[in-house]
Amino acid sequence: MTDNSSVEAYPEAITEFDEKTINNETIKEKKWGILSKSQSVASWKDPGPPPDGGALAWTQVLVGHLIIMNTWGYMNSFGIFQTYYVDFLNRSDSDVSWIGSVQVFIVFFIGTFTGRFTDAGYFRPVFVVGTILSVLGMFMASISTQYYQIFLAQGICCGIGNGCLFCPALSVTSTYFAKRKMLAVGICACGSATGGLIFTVMFQHLLPQIGYGWTMRVFGFFTLACLIICNILARPRVPPRKTGPLIELAAFKEPSYTLFAVGIFLTFWGVYFAFYYLSSFGVAIINISQEESLTFTLILNGLGIIGRPLPAYLADRYTGPMNILLVVTLFSIICAFAMIGVTSISGLYAWTVVYGIVGNGLQGMFPATLSSLTTDLQKAGVRMGMIFTIVSFAVLTGPPIAGVLITRDNGRYVYAQLFAACSMLVGFCLLCAARLAKTGKVLKYKI
Repeated sequence: MTDNSSVEAYPEAITEFDEKTINNETIKEKKWGILSKSQSVASWKDPGPPPDGGALAWTQVLVGHLIIMNTWGYMNSFGIFQTYYVDFLNRSDSDVSWIGSVQVFIVFFIGTFTGRFTDAGYFRPVFVVGTILSVLGMFMASISTQYYQIFLAQGICCGIGNGCLFCPALSVTSTYFAKRKMLAVGICACGSATGGLIFTVMFQHLLPQIGYGWTMRVFGFFTLACLIICNILARPRVPPRKTGPLIELAAFKEPSYTLFAVGIFLTFWGVYFAFYYLSSFGVAIINISQEESLTFTLILNGLGIIGRPLPAYLADRYTGPMNILLVVTLFSIICAFAMIGVTSISGLYAWTVVYGIVGNGLQGMFPATLSSLTTDLQKAGVRMGMIFTIVSFAVLTGPPIAGVLITRDNGRYVYAQLFAACSMLVGFCLLCAARLAKTGKVLKYKI
């Protein structure tokens, strides 16, 4: 979303630089007091147009899929931990949800820094640190028995590690594609569904047989194997940009960028409610067993195999990412309000299937849309990282607020359900405003 970017969601790669534009951007950076030296044209070499395919490019998609499988797949499975930890640690839903919320918060929050480090050429060290901390957190959680120990291991350590992996992998993958960018990022995002299936199934089958400690160690060994493969195969394409901003405050002068940032914050304030509380909702309200409740988490995550790549394909082929994001967000809001009326097992199964598709689609289209917000490959990591950081505060506070509302409602879920649905509704209105600011009053526009 630079000043000269087109509304078209899939711009061709920049092969020539407009010196006047770059100088103007440098002036903006100085004006806004960005933490960097000014950038010269000679400080960054044009890597040429993205290959938009080929063995190396699709290998990076595989790397991105594996990374998101072992970061977001693991984190989106927190519903299984939520139900287990309430009994294991004898803590409230709100207390336990802070573990998962802090983990996701850190992943998004440090996106600004890891994105900038990636742009600066430090992709490899950041990736290695992320690998070590992610695996270390799982092994430390396996020997934890107290709330604060699991909070530090799973919440803090895994959060930092996953944050060092997620944004760099996604930003590197996006530089290999132009016309197929949404499809590539959508396939990467599908890793969340793959991981959600794998970790939920492992937890469901291993916990009764080998206990919590060894279940977490199996998670650790599995993640270690995947991340070793990723470290070997990952290849940054864009040359390092040593100078440049840690943040680019000038981006918020663009109405569409600012409206998108606030809108996606409010949307993500509510979207994780089901991923955290679906299992406990089934146990407390529908009166199903704890073991059966894990099946709903499995379905919710598993349907991301459909919900994540399919919208990305449609965005690439027909509509553009923003339009698809608005559609899946609208259907997610309808589902969020409809959850209030779910009172039976069959109704919960039906609801889970629908939300599993649209809720995963929303999460998948967020990074896909975000990667298209700028045509300047030099600033891809920085601009993605800034919005990741903004969203981090939404995912940090959303589930705990829902937990407090459940307690205030005497164990019922209506207050929390209304909070999630209404925050998503307001966010949707702002996302529509972001589109309007970019395209004007044009309905049929690919963006």
